[in-house]
Amino acid sequence: MSAWRGSRCGSLCLGGRAAARRSALLRQRAGTGTGTGTGTGTGPCSGNGGGVRAGAGGFRPSRVAVVAKTTRYEFEQQRYRYAGLSEDDLRQLLALKGSNYAGLLERHRIHTKNVEHVVDSLRNERIEVRLVKRREYNEETVRWADAVISAGGDGTMLLAASKVFDKFKPVIGVNTDPERSEGHLCLPVRYTHSFPEALQKLYRGEFRWQWRQRIRLYLEGTGINPVPVDLHEQQLSQEQHSRAHINERFQDQRSDISGPHLLPVRALNEVFIGESLSSRENFKSCKPSFKFSLHRASYYEISVDDGPWEKQKSSGLNVCTGTGSKAWSYNINKVANQAVEEILNIAKKHGSLNTPLNTELIQKVTNDYNDSLLYSPEEPKMFFSIREPIVNRVFSSSRQRGFSSKVCVRSRCWDACMVVDGGTSFEFNDGAIASILIDTEDALCTVLLEE
Repeated sequence: MSAWRGSRCGSLCLGGRAAARRSALLRQRAGTGTGTGTGTGTGPCSGNGGGVRAGAGGFRPSRVAVVAKTTRYEFEQQRYRYAGLSEDDLRQLLALKGSNYAGLLERHRIHTKNVEHVVDSLRNERIEVRLVKRREYNEETVRWADAVISAGGDGTMLLAASKVFDKFKPVIGVNTDPERSEGHLCLPVRYTHSFPEALQKLYRGEFRWQWRQRIRLYLEGTGINPVPVDLHEQQLSQEQHSRAHINERFQDQRSDISGPHLLPVRALNEVFIGESLSSRENFKSCKPSFKFSLHRASYYEISVDDGPWEKQKSSGLNVCTGTGSKAWSYNINKVANQAVEEILNIAKKHGSLNTPLNTELIQKVTNDYNDSLLYSPEEPKMFFSIREPIVNRVFSSSRQRGFSSKVCVRSRCWDACMVVDGGTSFEFNDGAIASILIDTEDALCTVLLEE
């Protein structure tokens, strides 16, 4: 199977602000190589195109879309709105579930206050702002904006990035609840409460562009369904998730194309392939109305870097970017001090290790291995991980993990999904073939402020 380059999905006829942004970034990249240096450069909107203001070497957008997360408090309100619950009813219901109503309301207020701080800071600079929630965020909003700011945590940043296909349109994350959200993809925490300082650094050019590589996906084969299901809003159970895919399938949108179909998403963190969300199958027992669950392994064939196809059964396949190497992939593959100590003791027992074991050595070996799982978000390569592979005379796993430039998977599953960044799901059942690769044209433009 060839490594398709595909069409330049999402490329637009650039004019005005977008043309200025593109030409300026091209000049910067020409001057700084891959853009990984520490020097500052001209921003994507520098120049005189289409009303975009720019200082010397800085970035000053005219229009900014702010994408605000849905807080847990808002989610619970929306969830029970159909029942006409009052606030007091909601408080009692949450208490029955063991949730703290006052705590959720307080986190909501903190988030809302920080979002207002970001929006007010932009408007004080005479920047036109469009504040949108998850459901209101769409391609038209992205086209309107010179830059997109996610106001939430890493999940909101992934959502904001998911609809940006213009590699010259910056996406900037602001962590609106640092006490409860790690915010790896966001600006440093201190800018949550001092966003005007971040804006001034952008204006003065005291930053560098970081081009985070993203994964693109091609789908082909029999009975493929390229229509995605949005998991962010639906918060689906396994049964609901399967029903959503079935509903999409019968809306006359199923693709009749057997050749490679470029899917309308890009993965900033990772792609996961496996049997349906809970990875479980229900069986009826001899007793009426009684069911029990057995684990269902994911069955597929895999080819890495156009190598031979290998039949595998496992708990699923994870393919990540450099950005995602710090996320789920890291937790799948990292080792603990205990495991390292036990392995070194076995090696020592067999006479293969003469070095005295101590806590410092064990910690160093553990750190070195775990650090080897991480790599730069700007490197155009992927890291794949086979979760809990089953190895016997029928199924093998010659490589459980490793770096690659291309991964192809042929599904032999019955109720499987291909999930992108934990938010978008595609049906991936028997006969479907996915090709997973990185194209540098899909890179996401983000910023690193000078400290």
